[in-house]
Amino acid sequence: MKNNKTDNNKKKTWIQYGVFAVIAITLYATGLHTEVIGFAQRGILATGLMNPNVKDITQVRENENDIAIASEFEKADFSLKLMDSDGNVTSLEALKGKVIFMNFWATWCPPCIAEMPSIDKLHEDLGDEVAFVMLSLDQDFELAKAFDKRKGYNLPIYAPASNLPPMYQSSAIPTTYIIDAKGNLVLTHKGMADYNDEGFKKFLRSLK
Repeated sequence: MKNNKTDNNKKKTWIQYGVFAVIAITLYATGLHTEVIGFAQRGILATGLMNPNVKDITQVRENENDIAIASEFEKADFSLKLMDSDGNVTSLEALKGKVIFMNFWATWCPPCIAEMPSIDKLHEDLGDEVAFVMLSLDQDFELAKAFDKRKGYNLPIYAPASNLPPMYQSSAIPTTYIIDAKGNLVLTHKGMADYNDEGFKKFLRSLK
């Protein structure tokens, strides 16, 4: 009797393993595993623990004069060439004088997928005030364009059209760079974050 129960339990266990294996293989084969993992990581973003800390920078801007602020941050490199979704080549130089939100991402990167809805909402709110550069690191730029269209984001998608300047060569993805209207690189955030935050929006508006 016990042997029968043991055999049945083993069979159930192997069936469960088999189901999980089939699901895992299907997700990887269809490329959906990235979005599934990304969806799970949005729960982590909801805690706010991985969000960029802008308090110190905001404090500097509120308390110090322009000369102090200018010496506080490194000047951004505007030589980076960009190719937009229509194949036109431009550069960061064309956006000089604007506040720039530049995010390095890829369709194969779960944390990138996890933070994308928050960036899309941020773009909806501040797209007229802030220049968004969503720089895809996918080998095939068509994948990034198809992803953006499928999700209905309508974000400004770019691919690098030149080598990345040293200051933008990050070991992490996603990485987000914030450049103020005076051309200062005021924030580098490595890893995912929930950017659809009122404090972060106030911070971006303060950079004009």
